[in-house]
Amino acid sequence: MTLALAAVAAGCGGGPNPSSAVPPRQSGIAPANAVSSAGDSVGALPGSQNAQFVYKFRQLSPPGSGTFSFKDRDLNFSFRPSPNVLYFGVENLQGRPVQIDWDRSVFIDANGRTDKVGHNTTRWRDRFGTQTPAQVLPQQRYTDYVFAMDDLLDPGSTPDVQLRRPLLPEDASAPTYTGKTFGADLVFVIENQPRTYTIRFEVQSAIPR
Repeated sequence: MTLALAAVAAGCGGGPNPSSAVPPRQSGIAPANAVSSAGDSVGALPGSQNAQFVYKFRQLSPPGSGTFSFKDRDLNFSFRPSPNVLYFGVENLQGRPVQIDWDRSVFIDANGRTDKVGHNTTRWRDRFGTQTPAQVLPQQRYTDYVFAMDDLLDPGSTPDVQLRRPLLPEDASAPTYTGKTFGADLVFVIENQPRTYTIRFEVQSAIPR
């Protein structure tokens, strides 16, 4: 099944040395690796068709069975990390609606930056506004993907296109991301109470394709 997702975030601590500081994201002209879609694939290798490197990931949180999944009494998750975005699916196991509160959720990228969460309907014009919570109906499954809001790029004359930076590079710099972690803190509202699900993945390796 096509999984769409999503989510991630952990901030940089205060006062790093200039030599070790994470470089700021650049705005302006879209980089060559900008993406405008997040069509998922159920293939064995996550990533774009022309990627130089293929990533292998390990789920750190929530604790799973090695199958990129997690289940509690209320929700049943499946995850698919990729260099593009973080895909997820969630099934509501109970008989009352559940919401995903995007505005209280956080994304953590592979460089340790924390940011607001963007997902499949988020556009450049939404980056400073309020996002409508997603509804996960009783006994139904919801699929989406998440990314850091700051990765959105100005699409210019095509405002309905979601243009953004990918989550991870697939060029010669890919091996430098080995050992780094990324993910999201997704806030679900269950029986009117917020509950945070911490989702983290580690880059185990980046292998030449």
